[in-house]
Amino acid sequence: MMKISDPILFGHCVKVFYREALEKHAATLEELGFNPNNGIGDLYARIKKLPEARRDAIEADIQAVYEKRARLAMVDSDRGITNLHVPSDIIIDASMPPMIRDGGKMWGPDGKTYDCKATIPDHSYAGLYDAVVKDCIANGALDPTVMGSVPNVGLMAQKAEEYGSHDKTFESPGDGTIRIVDAAGKTILESRVEEGDVWRAPTVKDEAIRDWVKLAVTRARATGWPAVFWLDKNRPHDAQLIKKVEQYLQDHDTKGLEFHTMPVAEAAKFSVERMRKGKNTISVTGNILRDYNTDLFPILEANTSAKMLSVVPLLNGGGLFETGAGGSAPKHVQQFVKEGYLRWDSIGELLALAESLRHLGNVMNNEKAIELAESVEAANEKWLENNRAPARKLGEIDNRGGHFYFALYWAQALAGQARDPRLRERFSKLAKELEANEEKINAELLAAQGKPQDIGGYYHPDPLKTEKAMRPSATFNKIIDAFAAG
Repeated sequence: MMKISDPILFGHCVKVFYREALEKHAATLEELGFNPNNGIGDLYARIKKLPEARRDAIEADIQAVYEKRARLAMVDSDRGITNLHVPSDIIIDASMPPMIRDGGKMWGPDGKTYDCKATIPDHSYAGLYDAVVKDCIANGALDPTVMGSVPNVGLMAQKAEEYGSHDKTFESPGDGTIRIVDAAGKTILESRVEEGDVWRAPTVKDEAIRDWVKLAVTRARATGWPAVFWLDKNRPHDAQLIKKVEQYLQDHDTKGLEFHTMPVAEAAKFSVERMRKGKNTISVTGNILRDYNTDLFPILEANTSAKMLSVVPLLNGGGLFETGAGGSAPKHVQQFVKEGYLRWDSIGELLALAESLRHLGNVMNNEKAIELAESVEAANEKWLENNRAPARKLGEIDNRGGHFYFALYWAQALAGQARDPRLRERFSKLAKELEANEEKINAELLAAQGKPQDIGGYYHPDPLKTEKAMRPSATFNKIIDAFAAG
């Protein structure tokens, strides 16, 4: 899927942008095992092995490229990290929405924002952003206080087949034809390719499509909003999906509901025009557009997809409850390790907690789970009203402070509810202790900021080191640990 194909596309960009330097030092870089698909950051890491004079010569030639070429947008201006350093640093769905919201600007090498030109290699979906940019050029910035929303119903195919999964994504070794054949050797479909082409076979099972259509109808019925299937009849894969969508819609009561089928650019234009008028529209998409839309529209509305909740009912009755902003996680971790300040906004996870408890309560007919869900929702509402989200800079509330206030508001909600006397009694003492120690806990959390943190690694942090870094308030810890033990 994209894990395979996108680095290949990224590598082509690296080879073109840095062509002069890479060709000049080709023999050395081949000897070092440099792979453009891993970004120019891989080159910097590998040339550390070279003698200083040879390393300086390569770095000087790269610097000459920067002086000659158009300026690159930066991932981290302070550290000199360009958007061609690492393929995962500049993913489309995390990078394009902030650029649009910020007026078509991205960060330059000097730490200032500039007008930029975005180059998106995937022509099938680039029209999404083109349509939104054109709308903003014509009508100005969207107003978050009055604009509508675009929630998404995504086609969750098994094993990510609908992306084109790992075993069906290839870089063509030469000019020719790639075919899919059945067990008898009969060609099902074929594509002409050239050397270096990225080819992937998106597939999806009938059962997943049936459930997808059912979810779209259910959501449209629950909201009364129009639902748009983002499908293009001129794309062979989409054309097959359209046939099945039209067939399976007939299995449901759609009286009074509004459904459309539109290609990407047209669907985006339709949705953003309604959004600008304060109207809501359901986007019904495959997996890739699900990623794109569940970042784009929340970021346009709330400046972050961390405040977005995605609920995905599963075929066998379970559910996935997730939030966005994954693309910003590396920078948050870097800042936390450097200065003990974590900007990650957890409200999406707290929203997901409420919905997962509600799902459990409904499926298992569990009244306690329903009460917990409603109390989490009350806590989230108070959290948002009092703006307990992490601030942007050191010395203000960060993620740890936000979690303290969630614990406080959740305990207060459970202590104040009337449905379950045992829960009310259990949480009343906790709420009072947290309330009485609010000032002290905040002081301890603030005192923990501004210091480097050792968490034992990025992908596999050490649990004990991470717990120590994330739980720096002795007062808060003592209250919570005593409650858990009781």
